[in-house]
Amino acid sequence: MLEAAGRVAMVSGAARGIGRAVVQRLLAAGFQVSAGLRDPRRLDPAPGLALHAYEAEDIASATAWVAATAARFGRIDALVNAAGINSKARLLDEDEAALDSLWRVNVKGPMRLLRLAWPHLIAGGEGRVVNIASLSGKRVRNENVGYAMSKHAVLALTHAARREGWEHGLRATALCPGFVDTDMTAHVTKLPRDHMSRPEDIAVLVETLLRLPNTASVAELLVNCQREEML
Repeated sequence: MLEAAGRVAMVSGAARGIGRAVVQRLLAAGFQVSAGLRDPRRLDPAPGLALHAYEAEDIASATAWVAATAARFGRIDALVNAAGINSKARLLDEDEAALDSLWRVNVKGPMRLLRLAWPHLIAGGEGRVVNIASLSGKRVRNENVGYAMSKHAVLALTHAARREGWEHGLRATALCPGFVDTDMTAHVTKLPRDHMSRPEDIAVLVETLLRLPNTASVAELLVNCQREEML
């Protein structure tokens, strides 16, 4: 396992849900963390934590966050793309506004951060990327095809990063959870909240993925709170 101490991780979507749990877990493990969130006031300051305003749809925001992180810490060892939205975009919807928003936030946001942080991630030969995808990126089980399309694209982005970065020691993983007890699943009524995965448990998996050596890379990690035949 790679040592956490001294390593710098950027985490988007850090204000809530999985992103917030990842920030807390990585800080406890000894990482230095640069947290990107719309309102930095939503996280309390802590040793080793840098807070930055970040809008996933704004490339200038992404550019400024990466530059500020590199300037403060002198390195970027890991990127965790946890920011995302779950707008409903159905197959037969004529209005494509929700689909466009999903694409800007869930796909172009992570792609931009990866591209901007790339020189730093490959510099040390042990760069790590964890993209929080979804089991919706592996199959389609409800009418929100727009969300599923965006998460399928996140898997493609992850595999592209693995291909391009492999010889530089960069390892990327698509972490694909099912239902997680966060505000993003607040609308779900078919499954009790206490039957869902916990953000803190997903964060443990993120830490593990960031600390695995180059010789133990995981391309996709599927995590479910219920049994599915195809999985």
